[in-house]
Amino acid sequence: MPVKPMIEELDYFPDPAVIYGALREEPYSSFLDSGMDENKLGRFSFIGYSPFMVAECKKNEITVLTEVGTERVEKNPFDFLKETLSYYKTAPSGGGIPFTSGCIGYFSYDLRYFIEKLPSVASDDLEMPDFTLSFYDVLMVFDNLKRKAYISSSGLPDYGEKRKVKAKKRLEGVKRRIGKILTDTGGAAAVREEPRSSVDSFASGCDLLSNFTKEGYFRAIEKAKRLITRGDIYQVNLSQRFVCGFDGDPFELYLILRRINPAPFAAYLNLGQFKILSASPERFVRIKGRDIETRPIKGTRPRGDGIKGDTLLKEELLSSAKDRAEHVMIVDLERSDIGRICEYGTVTPSEFIILETYATVHHLVSTVAGRLRKGTDIVDCLQNCFPGGSITGAPKVRSMEVIEELEPTKRGIYTGSIGYIDFCGDADLSIVIRTIVVKGNKAYFQIGGGIVADSDPENEYQETLDKGRALAEAIRIQKTSGSSLLAYSG
Repeated sequence: MPVKPMIEELDYFPDPAVIYGALREEPYSSFLDSGMDENKLGRFSFIGYSPFMVAECKKNEITVLTEVGTERVEKNPFDFLKETLSYYKTAPSGGGIPFTSGCIGYFSYDLRYFIEKLPSVASDDLEMPDFTLSFYDVLMVFDNLKRKAYISSSGLPDYGEKRKVKAKKRLEGVKRRIGKILTDTGGAAAVREEPRSSVDSFASGCDLLSNFTKEGYFRAIEKAKRLITRGDIYQVNLSQRFVCGFDGDPFELYLILRRINPAPFAAYLNLGQFKILSASPERFVRIKGRDIETRPIKGTRPRGDGIKGDTLLKEELLSSAKDRAEHVMIVDLERSDIGRICEYGTVTPSEFIILETYATVHHLVSTVAGRLRKGTDIVDCLQNCFPGGSITGAPKVRSMEVIEELEPTKRGIYTGSIGYIDFCGDADLSIVIRTIVVKGNKAYFQIGGGIVADSDPENEYQETLDKGRALAEAIRIQKTSGSSLLAYSG
C-alpha cells in the first residue's frame, strides 16, 4: 500500500542556493537547481541530504550503503532498480509538487552495455560508477514561480506507526536546520553579485587540455564522414573531453557557472570523491503518471555580438537546411524510442523545432510526447530509450559503436542522465551535457556535436568550443578570483 508523505509549507521562501551551500559538505547531498525560466522548465528546485540508502553500480556489482552497513550484490543494475523501486511506494502528492520522496542521482552513459551488445575499447580512466543513486525520505522543495517552499517527509524505509513518527521527527529536524542556516547566514545571497566577465577566449587562464589534438579531432570527423558516405550511419555525436588542475571549492565553481550560464536542468551532486556540477539545458525524459515526454536538442549557433549579430545567428540557425535535417532525424529516432513503451498512436511532437537561447549559444529544440502503456515504468523507459538519441546519433546502436572507436576515453557520466525518480513512479531526468566533474585536484568537462555528411571539421571543432565556453569561463573566474565568492561560512 503506497504511503502518503507529510508535506509542510514554510512561511517564507529561502534562497535554495543559500540552503544547499550550508549543506554542501553533507555526504551524498543533492541539489537539483532550476536556474532559469520558472514559467516553463525551471519552476521547481529540490534539495536532499542524509539519504537512508545509497546505491552505486559498477558493471554488475551493486554496492548498497545504509545506516546498518554496506552490502554488495551482483545483479543487472536495471533489475536492481526495478526491484528497489517496487519495494518503496508513495502516493502522488496531489498538491502540484512533482517530487516528494525518492532517489536523486545519475546514470552513466556506459549503462548502455546492459542494453546493447557493444564493443569496449576506450580507456575508463575516471572509473566513475555506472550509477550513483541517493534515496531520500526527506526533501526540500522550492517553487520558484510561486515563491513557496515545502518540506516533504515520507518516513521510509520504515512502515506503520514507526514510519509516521519518523516522518514527523525528520520534518521537524529539517525545519530547525533551515532556520539555523538562515540565522547563521543572515539570509545572505549565495554568491556576491559581480559584473559578468566576457567569454571572449576559450581556455584562457585555465590551462585546459583535451583528450584530442585539434588535428586528431579533425581525423575523427573525417573518419565519421567516411562511415556516413559508406552508409554505416547517418550522423554521429563526436565529443572531446577537457581537463585542468583544480584545487578550489567545487560548489563555489558551481555558483559561478550558475550565474554566468543559468540552465533549467542545473544540478550539484556531492558524491564523495566525485562532485558533479551540471548546467544542462536538455531534458532526457519526464514521466508524470502515464504521460511521458523527451526534449531533444539538435542544432547550435554561438551568441552574436550585439542585438543585430545575435539576431542574424538566430535566423541563420532557423533557416539552415542542414541543421533542420539533423534535427528531424533525431526527432524521428526519439519517436521510435518512446514508441516502444507507449500506447499506439499517442506519440507525437508537441513542440517542433523551436529556438531557445542560452548564455553562449542558441539551440533548436523539439518535444516528443506520448502515453505510456499500462504497467510500464521508468526502468522500462531507461531500458528502451537510454542513452538519448540527440547525443549518440542515428542509427543509435551503430553510432555508439563508432563513438567507442573514435573517442579515446569512456564518456562516464557525460551524455548520461541526472535527475530524480519519485517513489510514486514519476521522474524527470536531464541529458548530462554542459557538466563539470571534479575528482581529486582536477576538473573535467566534455563537449560534442553532431557529425553529418557535409560537416566542416573546422566548424564542428569550433562548435565544441562555443558550447564549452561558459564552463571554461567559470573555471577561469574561480581560478583567478583570488578570494572566495561564497557569502556564508557554511
